[in-house]
Amino acid sequence: MRKYDDEFKRNVVRKVLDGQSVSSVSREIGVNESLIYKWKRAALDNGDGIKSGVELAEAAALKKRIRELEQENEILKKAATNRAAEEVSAL
Repeated sequence: MRKYDDEFKRNVVRKVLDGQSVSSVSREIGVNESLIYKWKRAALDNGDGIKSGVELAEAAALKKRIRELEQENEILKKAATNRAAEEVSAL
């Protein structure tokens, strides 16, 4: 069984916490998904040696919320554009 150093694990977990899917990171680096989930859980529970687990969890939650808000913003932009186009057509 191959051993991975702590920095490698931190980098992998950081990719996942930054929003990249576990499956894509797994394919990219050639590590089993279950191992990545294990490293992520350990980092969120105990920290990654640089940030505490609470800080990592908060950062992940904030990044998720930002992605959600960006998606909502895009939906609203499209709706506003469609509404404006309908109003112009009605004239």
